[in-house]
Amino acid sequence: MKIENLRKIGRELFFELGETRLRPFSSEEIGKGASGDKTFPIDKKAEDIVIKHIESLKEPLSIISEERGIIETNGGGGQKILIDPVDGSKNAINGVPFYCTSIAVAEGNTIGSISMAYVLNLLTGDEFWAEKGKGAFFNRERISVQKDDQLYLVAYEAQNPKSDIPRIMGLLGEARRTRCLGATALDLAYVAYGAISVFVNPSSSRSFDFAGGWLLVKEAGGVFTDTEGNSIEGVEIGLSRSTPLLAAGNGRLHERAMNLLMAYSAGRTG
Repeated sequence: MKIENLRKIGRELFFELGETRLRPFSSEEIGKGASGDKTFPIDKKAEDIVIKHIESLKEPLSIISEERGIIETNGGGGQKILIDPVDGSKNAINGVPFYCTSIAVAEGNTIGSISMAYVLNLLTGDEFWAEKGKGAFFNRERISVQKDDQLYLVAYEAQNPKSDIPRIMGLLGEARRTRCLGATALDLAYVAYGAISVFVNPSSSRSFDFAGGWLLVKEAGGVFTDTEGNSIEGVEIGLSRSTPLLAAGNGRLHERAMNLLMAYSAGRTG
């Protein structure tokens, strides 16, 4: 598997889905994916395109996808391919222009073994990709994270707003601006790009949601842990929810975010 293979997939995805990108997609539920979330027509169409291309490579691969679950090609084994066909599908079906496809390639069974990442903005066709040890890129331009420690923009995910938002209010309250955009992989890509200072998700995320973003942030010079500051490199790849997320543009931003999260939590429980 090479970056050019992933970019080829991206070109077809944008050709097939970009034509209708300014209109809401069908909101008719057509089933439930392997992860337990609702499947919509856009999810299936995107996944079919990605898997068709991967199968055409005729390589022994193990695919882990949000909708179909685990698929073995050519006997399986080899690299693991983590796919979120449409991250932000609720945005897509409601006509909110922020959603993407995320693909990550791993050499082993943990997040730390991810060697390649590709995130495609399905609205604009913009591509983010990274290879371990080779940096992170946006449309062929090398990118890097925010350099100073100012909380210009904090993005977050709130799967259950009633419980999630109070847990991160200490961080949100110190930010100049906050956004809940609804597509984790694209949020993380913009952390790598330097547009988002910090991204936080206090609830457990699934590995295919953040796998590509993890490598993008790391290769762009950022810091990526769980919300308690623990490394997530040992987190096992799979379909179940596994870990909360805290990604920051640099070590000083990460430390500042951690301090704000812990101080607020201590104040609430003290």
